[in-house]
Amino acid sequence: MRLRFVIRAGVAAIAMLAGAASASAETLADTFILAYRHSGLLEKNRAVLRAADEDVATAIAQLRPILNYTVQAQQSYTNPSGGNSARQIDLGAAGGGNFGASASASAGISANLLLYDGGATRLGIDVAKETVLAVRQGLIQVEQQVLYNAVIAYLAVREATAFINLRLSNVELLQEQLRAGRERFEVGEVTRTDVALAEAQLASAQSQLAAARGDLQVAISTYVQVVGQEPGTLQPIGNYPQTASSLEAAQNIARKNHPNILQDMRAITIAELNVLRAEAQMRPSISGTASLSVDDDFTETGSFGLQLSGPIYQGGALTAAYRQAVARRDESRADLHITVDAILQEVAQAWSNQQVALASIEAGQLEVRAAQVAFEGLQEEVSLGARTTLDVLDSEQDLQDARAALISAQIAEFRAAYTLLYTMGLLTVEHLGLGITTYDPSAYYNAVKDAPIRRVSPQGEKLDRIIQSLGR
Repeated sequence: MRLRFVIRAGVAAIAMLAGAASASAETLADTFILAYRHSGLLEKNRAVLRAADEDVATAIAQLRPILNYTVQAQQSYTNPSGGNSARQIDLGAAGGGNFGASASASAGISANLLLYDGGATRLGIDVAKETVLAVRQGLIQVEQQVLYNAVIAYLAVREATAFINLRLSNVELLQEQLRAGRERFEVGEVTRTDVALAEAQLASAQSQLAAARGDLQVAISTYVQVVGQEPGTLQPIGNYPQTASSLEAAQNIARKNHPNILQDMRAITIAELNVLRAEAQMRPSISGTASLSVDDDFTETGSFGLQLSGPIYQGGALTAAYRQAVARRDESRADLHITVDAILQEVAQAWSNQQVALASIEAGQLEVRAAQVAFEGLQEEVSLGARTTLDVLDSEQDLQDARAALISAQIAEFRAAYTLLYTMGLLTVEHLGLGITTYDPSAYYNAVKDAPIRRVSPQGEKLDRIIQSLGR
């Protein structure tokens, strides 16, 4: 009875994948939230997005008046004997009729306003806005990657822990077998060879246990890197992630939602706008200018006017730039084609892996039950002298292999499911329903899109508050 109890204890390694955990355990949702808040990669790409937001403000500023001021003060003198470098000159001395000095000062302001440039500047604004939308999609993909790394790390710790429990159960079983074998050897029921086989099997099991513990340490270190802290008691994954009803449906969702595809679509729009900008560079531009200056005699000097300029000949540089923009557009279109094909292939692979895992689980459960029955039957036959110790040890190894394969298949099922969700473009905080405050990419953009002047305008004060909140 004791031996059967030890045998059944090995099932705990598999049961932990679906059993209840302690009240202090961490769920997968907890791991997602910790990873989202810890990620330096997300922080970096949020800063990249804010930099792209400022490109919109910079582009808009090109259509506004440019005002500059100048203040100038000048001291001049005349010294007929200036060739004598050893002589010191006292600019403040009175008399000395041959020495003359004078001072002057002036202040001025100038303004310049672009009136027309063939639409190049307005197209530049459109490019900057499209770039912001493209970078936002890149940020979503980074969010997906962070959450995907989190679930992979979570499953790795769960799998390594399950294997440790399995190996511990195996060691306990073999220790019991070795103890019983030694007792039977003392009374002459088995030979020394039977005891040696049990000792060798135990040593192998202890080696596997040490390897499993090493795997757990590696999994924990990866978890810490991704999540920012060591894992507690990780709970089994309760709810199976909702993906798609068929491979075709999953691929259709990926076409519409995957951030890499949407980013490449934005890149095509940007490339097409750049073609139009290259054309606009060949057109003339008109700008208005005005200036006002006042000297130290309070004499005012002012001017205003219009300036028309345009290219006549630049050695073919403008037409080369246009052809290059067209080539970049064609490259962007090809990139989209490549990206779509790659993502659809990834969806198909994830879908296939999920189906394989489901089939492996079903087969693994049958294999474990059969191996368990065979092992228990051999134990009974050994006690009757109909089987040898080697038969029992071989059967026990088959049972352990079946349990290990089932553990791997159960972990692979969840890994494939979340991989499928990732390839569909749906592994986000919003889709997972984590219920936490997320980064709002539009908040900073709305504060800077009109190019406010900080500490001068109400928009600038609002921007200051947003920047301070980002710092916190």
